Amino acid sequence: MRSEELIQPRPEGPYCPAGDFYIDPLRPVARAVVTHAHADHARSGSGHYDVAAAGLGLMRERLGQDAAITARGYGEAFRMGPVTVSLHPAGHVLGSAQVRMELDGRVVVVSGDYKRDPDPTCAPFEPVPCDLFVTECTFGLPVYRWPPMERVIDDLLAWWDDCARRGMPAVLFCYALGKAQRILAELAARTGRTVHLHGAMLRLVEQYRQAGVTMVPTVPVSESARGRDFAGELVLAPPSAAGSTWMKRFGKASTGFASGWMQIRGNRHRRGYDRGFVVSDHADWPGLLASVAQSGARQVRVTHGDSDALVRYLREQGVDAAPLHLPRERDAESGG
Repeated sequence: MRSEELIQPRPEGPYCPAGDFYIDPLRPVARAVVTHAHADHARSGSGHYDVAAAGLGLMRERLGQDAAITARGYGEAFRMGPVTVSLHPAGHVLGSAQVRMELDGRVVVVSGDYKRDPDPTCAPFEPVPCDLFVTECTFGLPVYRWPPMERVIDDLLAWWDDCARRGMPAVLFCYALGKAQRILAELAARTGRTVHLHGAMLRLVEQYRQAGVTMVPTVPVSESARGRDFAGELVLAPPSAAGSTWMKRFGKASTGFASGWMQIRGNRHRRGYDRGFVVSDHADWPGLLASVAQSGARQVRVTHGDSDALVRYLREQGVDAAPLHLPRERDAESGG
């Protein structure tokens, strides 16, 4: 059989013709398999959803309490027409999954978004052997190599302490789903200090707590008395809050941004942050190469990012690699 029977690009998103379902569709379809709960992957309005059980609570937040959702355990095989489908950990955020599809002995794996670094908030990436591997490449350049998270947390705690000595708040901008919870969980291994949260993060953090993820104590910024001095406090907020009237309550705060894009020093200066912390929920260059190699795939298709460098490198290694152009509307929440 040809790979096109298992995966092909359509205006609605990646489509499996043999099983008649879409993966992370851009618009409502009859049946969707959704890899994770970021808003550029999980969209409401489809007739039925198949998702990983570990992320069911987050999916309900995104898709609505009345959405028709079937929660699948990792590795649980189910049928979509003649296609055998299963979901496997992607290590991206809580409940993130790769989609494995098998028909007539041929296996295609669509990675969704994934990372290879350890993360206490979600199941680690599971290499899945396949004939064709569809990989993301958000950070598909050799310059992107993530530092150990322990070193990042060292730097974050030192910044927080320095702000306390200087009598100012430390406001850290990070994406509300995945990044914020990972930082809160990493901090829990080092400190018991309370962190203040922007309102956009509250329900998502609570979903992680309900899933059993240990994080430092948190309180909503909104529960603090008007005019409160946040000097010496750490505040987490989504990037959209930067420059908003919400920031006025913190006076002369020191600001930081946690993202893989902070690997490039100039990005921090262009965006006007005082500090940049390299924290990503995506695979870096070594992680991409390791994932392709561990899949054992003879064919690789590359999506979501600047694919040229990765495709060129893989071809030089003798891999049948090519870009797979898929429609996508990237959401700021999952951008790095």
